[in-house]
Amino acid sequence: MSLGKANYVVRALLTKGLVKVRNFKNSSNKRVYAYLLTPEGIAAKAELTREWLALKIKEYDALKLEIERLRVESEGLHKEGR
Repeated sequence: MSLGKANYVVRALLTKGLVKVRNFKNSSNKRVYAYLLTPEGIAAKAELTREWLALKIKEYDALKLEIERLRVESEGLHKEGR
């Protein structure tokens, strides 16, 4: 990911209020920042995680059915002598 793209995404998260930024004034490195999820950001991340997990469960179930279909099909071909 390019630096410009990363900055664009971080600014969008800040604008939406999903992330807040705090710099460490006592640090000798003035470029050190902490990016923290806000409560809204945590809720959004949790929702995205739930959606991702539901998608992965659907993919798993579809693969399981496909594997079973292929197993039955291959057994049928084997019995036919192919």
